Amino acid sequence: MANIREIAKAAGVSITTVSRVLNGHPYVKEEKRIKVLETIERLEYTRNVHAVHLSKGFSNMIGVVLPTVSMPYFSELIAGIAEEAAKSGVHFALYQTDYQLKKEMFALEQLKQRQVDGLIFCSKAMSDEELLNWRDTGPFILCQDSKDPRFSTVSIPHHEAFRCGLDFLIGKGHRKIAIGLARKHGVNSHFRLAAYQEALEAIGEPYRDEWVFERSLTITDGQKLFSKWSGMDEKPTAVFVANDQVSAGFYLEAKKHHVDVPGTLAILSCDNQPISEVLGISTIEIKTKEMGRHAFRLLQNRINGEDPEKQVVSYRLIERSTV
Repeated sequence: MANIREIAKAAGVSITTVSRVLNGHPYVKEEKRIKVLETIERLEYTRNVHAVHLSKGFSNMIGVVLPTVSMPYFSELIAGIAEEAAKSGVHFALYQTDYQLKKEMFALEQLKQRQVDGLIFCSKAMSDEELLNWRDTGPFILCQDSKDPRFSTVSIPHHEAFRCGLDFLIGKGHRKIAIGLARKHGVNSHFRLAAYQEALEAIGEPYRDEWVFERSLTITDGQKLFSKWSGMDEKPTAVFVANDQVSAGFYLEAKKHHVDVPGTLAILSCDNQPISEVLGISTIEIKTKEMGRHAFRLLQNRINGEDPEKQVVSYRLIERSTV
């Protein structure tokens, strides 16, 4: 494949003239422009678009950092990002981290090396304090809440939404309530745990660490969660799980063992993925795809030099047959 130097030699013009023609520069004589274009076609020249972008200071590529692509929550986020990226002609690379710091730092190094123009962190293990050390590397935004004004964020009001669900269960007469979280020490889980403790205190119930189930991510985890519940001497009458996949596994296993749902056991979930609608599971709807769209727009704003901003996405309770 010919390069610019070879195009210039074959057309009998300077390299600068070829560059001007390729970039649509107006100050090129028409006969030279025609000669260059004919030579380009004859030699089947193809521009190195990546090199052109880098020469202009951008790659037309963003990075999306997430722990896994297998969870519907993150798949929906990616779908929202992809929709907006397609409209803008922007490509994106996925950095799947499994919450490993070294993989998150690799993505940040890619930003530092200008392989991508910015990063969207869907979820992260790195603390805000540590991430701030990278803020001069390039623009990035978070799909979770942060009180630090130096971060652009798009988030769900997790404390408010989780408290809404807990108050719903309490309003249905439940006092023995357990919860299922992806991890106890994540940012979103911090808000959910705080809401849980506040709700228990409001009705005079003690906080029991054994009623906070961790690593609740998949349908299989939901099946395991049911085994834990059924083996308890004192069983919660309601379980509020922050994931529709886990809730589905939990619900199906309960039905398999002929447990009366919601009579003996009430199940409340989060996300409102199609599986919760099919199974009739009550849930807190999270507009995840909308979050992805907002995330892309916020990142573009930061890439264009705008100040950090924060957006909060709405939620709603959907009552079905499991509560």
